[in-house]
Amino acid sequence: MENELISNAPLDVSFWGLVLQADVIVKIVMLILLIASIWSWSIIIEKTKRFLSLKREAEIFENAFWSGESLEELYKQEEQNPHHPLSVVFVAGMYEWTRANKNNSISNQNIQAGLQERIHQVMSVAVTRELENIEKNIGFLATVGSTAPFIGLFGTVWGIMNSFQSIAVSKDTSLAVVAPGIAEALLATALGLVAAIPAVIAYNKLSNNLNTYALRLQNFASEFEALLSRHLSEQNTEK
Repeated sequence: MENELISNAPLDVSFWGLVLQADVIVKIVMLILLIASIWSWSIIIEKTKRFLSLKREAEIFENAFWSGESLEELYKQEEQNPHHPLSVVFVAGMYEWTRANKNNSISNQNIQAGLQERIHQVMSVAVTRELENIEKNIGFLATVGSTAPFIGLFGTVWGIMNSFQSIAVSKDTSLAVVAPGIAEALLATALGLVAAIPAVIAYNKLSNNLNTYALRLQNFASEFEALLSRHLSEQNTEK
């Protein structure tokens, strides 16, 4: 009788049918992979928009910086609301510079050396902080890319175990007996790959974007530091 019930039970092989008929453990695996995939895509979309915005803002700021406009005027414009990394680094360096100018403390060569060191330190800290902020959550994509296939594999193994248990209970090897377990096993594998593949691709692309922007930010900091150092030398020569 039990064998007939199993054999004659309707089998829904649609996506939602397989999900609803899956074992509780397999459902949990699918839920974990679904959440990981949704979270990954939210990070991918947010970071992609962020890098496009950072590139656009950097170009605008660098054009203003190298336009010949007074650094003091640019500092006044950016001081209250440095809303992107290049501006933050610029404001950090200019703050030390203007404070030293107000105190008339850049005439002595030893003081100049100390000022240059402070400017270098504050800009280095600003660069590091901004890059850490940009990098936030990108590592999650690497985690999903490396673990999602194994989580899916766990669901696969569990589904196949259910198939063997169905065979043992029903003593029947017909497709109706083994298909549900095998189907949910393959679905778990597919969901693992669906979560992992975009995460790996996006992680590599976003990491490359991060490295490119980090180099741009560090180059700007170095160029700005050299510019301030040249101003210090010129002021010292005039005196």
